[in-house]
Amino acid sequence: MVAIDLKIESKIENLHKVEALIENICRDLQLEEDAFGNLLIAVTEAVNNAIQHGNKNNPDKTVNIQFKKEQDNLTFSIEDEGDGFDFENLPDPTAPENIENPSGRGVFLMKNLADGVDFQNNGKRVDLKFNLMVAV
Repeated sequence: MVAIDLKIESKIENLHKVEALIENICRDLQLEEDAFGNLLIAVTEAVNNAIQHGNKNNPDKTVNIQFKKEQDNLTFSIEDEGDGFDFENLPDPTAPENIENPSGRGVFLMKNLADGVDFQNNGKRVDLKFNLMVAV
């Protein structure tokens, strides 16, 4: 098993650290470009949500990102220090009344790009699971 932990302050400019982590993981595992794109978008959306919505952009709070590779699966766990949220009752961003909204698509993207999305701790933590796709 491979495991990596990254802790960042709740500042949007720290997203580049998460992007670098994903680039390194994908390079080391020789993942296909499609897998890289899915990982990058889903994980950065989760971290962005943790910074903005969970920690309310408070730089005194941190976001913890854990990466694990076990057999044919990759898991990213993103946890903030906020109060959590009702992840079971989110508005559908594809509904006509929500199409024009500039936000509200993060969880939708995560669910469509990851092979598994599991919220823990009242929504303060999300586990994103990806089936390993190695380039041939």
